[in-house]
Amino acid sequence: MPAAPVPSALPCPRTTRRATRLPARLGLGLALFFAVPALRAEVASPLRVGTAAVTLEADDSMVIAGGITAGKSSGQEGQLRCVALVLEKAPTRIAIVACDVLMLTRETLDPVVAGIEKATGIPASHVLVNCTHTHHAPSTMRVHDYGPVDVFTRRVQAGIAKAVTDANARLAEARFSFALGEERTVGQNSRMLLDDGQVFWIGARTNVVRPTGPFDAELPVLAFRAPDDRLLALLFNHSTHTIGARTPGRRSPSIYGMAAQELERQLGGTALFLEGASGSTHNLELNGDECIRRLKTAVFDTLQRAQSRDVARLDARRRPIRFRVRQFDEAAEEAAVARYVRKHAGPPHAGIIEQVFRNMRRELAPRQGQERETWVQVLRIGDVAIVGVPAEYFTQLGIDIKNRSPFRHTYVAELANDWIGYLPNREAHKLGGYQVWTGFQSYAETGTGERIADEAVALLKELAAAAP
Repeated sequence: MPAAPVPSALPCPRTTRRATRLPARLGLGLALFFAVPALRAEVASPLRVGTAAVTLEADDSMVIAGGITAGKSSGQEGQLRCVALVLEKAPTRIAIVACDVLMLTRETLDPVVAGIEKATGIPASHVLVNCTHTHHAPSTMRVHDYGPVDVFTRRVQAGIAKAVTDANARLAEARFSFALGEERTVGQNSRMLLDDGQVFWIGARTNVVRPTGPFDAELPVLAFRAPDDRLLALLFNHSTHTIGARTPGRRSPSIYGMAAQELERQLGGTALFLEGASGSTHNLELNGDECIRRLKTAVFDTLQRAQSRDVARLDARRRPIRFRVRQFDEAAEEAAVARYVRKHAGPPHAGIIEQVFRNMRRELAPRQGQERETWVQVLRIGDVAIVGVPAEYFTQLGIDIKNRSPFRHTYVAELANDWIGYLPNREAHKLGGYQVWTGFQSYAETGTGERIADEAVALLKELAAAAP
């Protein structure tokens, strides 16, 4: 805020003349600041932060999601959780939730978010629920040849609501710091072109020609500290599929969830991970233990470089967007699946996979061309923007959003607020592969990914234009 003008009664004509010119130099912004009480309150109010984590109970009887057929686990490592971060810069509040499940549809999430709005007053448009995409938790939706574990899904719904409600009740003054790091070794573009013209999914990788897309190594770290410098909350984001447990065969929050929980024990506070645009990227080289070690190191090192930043404003937008179920050629789809799995999976797996995809297409056939609706969301924390997209979003599309954003620091959280399958970019659709074979895992018409990117960029521009 500029210094108040010196009263004209004081013998300081030079200062008086300078003060007289001040409103003209600052223009409309200063006039609005003094004219709009809400704007003054937002700029002057402190940032407040609250966090909470709710543990999700699970057992060995529950179907594990992430495979073509229903999986099972024996025992568990770490905790499966719903972790909430609530931020307030009066009069605005936003909530960010990370859930250790594969994905959740809006049919499951919309009622929960509406309940959160009623219980806390946080608008539904200001609540982002992200799934960490662990492939080692009970199923919460219909995919491939299995459906949700109803009792576990209800626990997730209750966990989201409780985490946000508890975090909202714990709001305390905090300061924000940020740094951008990277981790290039845990993941890679996994849609590799093979010498037979197909795109890698499973099987041997001895005939790789080249990757078919980029890998995004950015690792942003957002930290919130109390006035006495205690770490209250830590949020990080990275763009690789969340697959891999320290001990195979167990339920697990997977590599990112384990890294977050171990960082909590090391640093204090509450840590949460937002899954980035990773529909086309996987870890293909390292075991779970090594991934966890490298992720913890990368997050910790980035945190040490974090610099304090002002949060002049919190803001959010959420908008519905319509898309259609794709039209498909049954014979061509059957041939594409069979060609790959018979060569690269072999018996008996090939026959099982073919039948699963055949069954999914049979259910989808009468729905071709149907219009559906989903969400696109953007949040602003000072000069950092987070984009929520409702799919396993290809990395190229995530990078496109970052490059077109008016915010210097823009990061994508996929599987946010809904799940509509894989969303490849147009070039990836042309190349084919598992992520574009028609099924419950991939059914949106070509171009949906680009349309969501356009909508996200439009919302980001709205946020930027609304800045004080």
